[in-house]
Amino acid sequence: MKKLTVCAALFFFFGLVKATDKRVESMIPQPQKIETLSSVHVRPLTMDSRVNARLKLPSDEAYTIKITKDKIVVRAKSNQGLIWANRTLEQLKDPNGYYPSVYIEDYPAFPIRGFMHDTGRNFLPVGLIKKHIDVLSKYKINVFQWHLTDNPAWRIECKVYPELNDPRFQRKGRDEGSFYTYDEIRDVIEYAAQRGVQVVPEIDMPGHSRFFNDTFGFSMDSPQGRAVLEKCLDEFFTEIPATLCPYFHIGSDEVHIKDPKGFMQWAENLVSRYNRTPIAWDPGLPSSATTIRQIWNEAEGENTVAAQKPGKFLDSFMGYLNFYDPVLFTNKMFLHNPCGTGFADERATGGVLCLWNDVRSDDKNKLELHNGMINGLLPFAERFWKGGSVGHTDHSCLTPAPDTKPGIALQEFEERLAFHRDSLLTDCNVRWVGSAPMQWEITLPARRGAGKDTLSKVKAWGGVIEMDALCKKHKVKMSPVMDAWATTRIEAQSDTTIYAWIGYEATARSNRISNGIGYQGLWENDGRFFVEGVEIFPAAQWKEPAKYRYHYHTWHKPEEEQPFTDEQFYWMRQPVSVPLKKGVNTIEMYVPRVFAGQRWTFAFIPLTVDGEKVSEVSGIRFLQSEDK
Repeated sequence: MKKLTVCAALFFFFGLVKATDKRVESMIPQPQKIETLSSVHVRPLTMDSRVNARLKLPSDEAYTIKITKDKIVVRAKSNQGLIWANRTLEQLKDPNGYYPSVYIEDYPAFPIRGFMHDTGRNFLPVGLIKKHIDVLSKYKINVFQWHLTDNPAWRIECKVYPELNDPRFQRKGRDEGSFYTYDEIRDVIEYAAQRGVQVVPEIDMPGHSRFFNDTFGFSMDSPQGRAVLEKCLDEFFTEIPATLCPYFHIGSDEVHIKDPKGFMQWAENLVSRYNRTPIAWDPGLPSSATTIRQIWNEAEGENTVAAQKPGKFLDSFMGYLNFYDPVLFTNKMFLHNPCGTGFADERATGGVLCLWNDVRSDDKNKLELHNGMINGLLPFAERFWKGGSVGHTDHSCLTPAPDTKPGIALQEFEERLAFHRDSLLTDCNVRWVGSAPMQWEITLPARRGAGKDTLSKVKAWGGVIEMDALCKKHKVKMSPVMDAWATTRIEAQSDTTIYAWIGYEATARSNRISNGIGYQGLWENDGRFFVEGVEIFPAAQWKEPAKYRYHYHTWHKPEEEQPFTDEQFYWMRQPVSVPLKKGVNTIEMYVPRVFAGQRWTFAFIPLTVDGEKVSEVSGIRFLQSEDK
């Protein structure tokens, strides 16, 4: 025992310690090249950090790091590269100040890796925006697309037309009168720049602009509207010079006007006159090849055609954070093939992950939790920095089998994401737990009320199953009302209790089509849950039973003004206790679809076993069909 103590002391004295490479293995995004120099972790006393523009790596954001017991040597092609090198070092440094002894060469696969947040519908305080920028910088996401205007309000200080900031003309209940002063906008831009993040302002025109019509009595695309916009943009571009914002997003989507080509030519010429590169949505009004198109159509064939048009494009067709189940979206984003190419080329420029705040929010801090912002951003950062494809060819939301190449890659990423959740993002309350290897046997589907009558049994994987996608894969004809049974098996080493998220619907935070909260004492959507034939009910009483039942989209309707509550989302609720006996336990879930147009999903995600995280214990095992 004394020898071991002495050895440990010597390692500590010289700044060396034996340790695992958990921090190297868990990096997000993973570097392009990493080489272990020593199995001993070190605490170097000095750092040599310099820009070397002649560094032979393929990007201005490139950097190299060499960590030895004597020093850390950082070389980068630009100051941007130095920022990213420091972000990597922050991930590698353990709580005691030790680093793995490694050599890293790193650079991004795509030059634009962005996040868009809509502050037009719900105004976000500057402090919260800065918090989000900190997360972007931590994971080398280099663009913040700032959606500054939308139907409820113009969120930019306007000196030439102060009536644009008048709450009388803005949607009631949507932070009327709240806007960003030019000093605040410049402050955010400078704050982001110091962290390697470029701000791209977006003024959506001529659509998404009801506030404009209400203010002036005419539309943006009219001659009078263009005259007003020209003065507003002249003011904006004077206050925010091109040196601060070389890109400018003009929106242009979801609107029908008499002269779309003429309006776009006018807008593009105006933006170019102020030395900005214009960006516009696609689908949207027809833009020229000099405008970067941000493709948002998820339909595989249509986005493929859009990507082949002349000019550069951005990939936003991986889906929106506010539409999908956020636990499932983590998988979907990680399995996405960026731009359909995996790497940048003359057209594929990068991607932007979008979060739209359609529904009124009364607690802006909940937006990131309700929409799974963090656990969507990290796989996005991985895919667009690392590049390439994990080999997943199924473009639906189905999780791949765990013994396939994409399934193995996804499980490996889940382990990394869990490390970040527990070690590097402890102040973000990340509402995500990995569950990719869980196997289900699903009976597809008997019409509702037909019980367990078997039509066909198929396999599916993951803690969340999107039944719509599963039915489509197996060519099951959908009907407005139908149901299914899902079965999984869990082996426990002893009698124990697990705590799990259980849900039978994941309301889209966009159109909020939903069957609402369950009746008192029952699961939402009329779902049922059994362990070894014994039915388990929700542990807590619903605060708002049977509320928020909308079998229609709520866009521009009064229901859109009712904020979401935690109770509406299974990932925000308290977990449910599920007792297990020693040995194999059969879990059964009855999963109904109760109306046409419903997003048909269910979720069972074990979180803890007797208080310990599932990922950190070996007390239970999810069984596959080959297990006996």
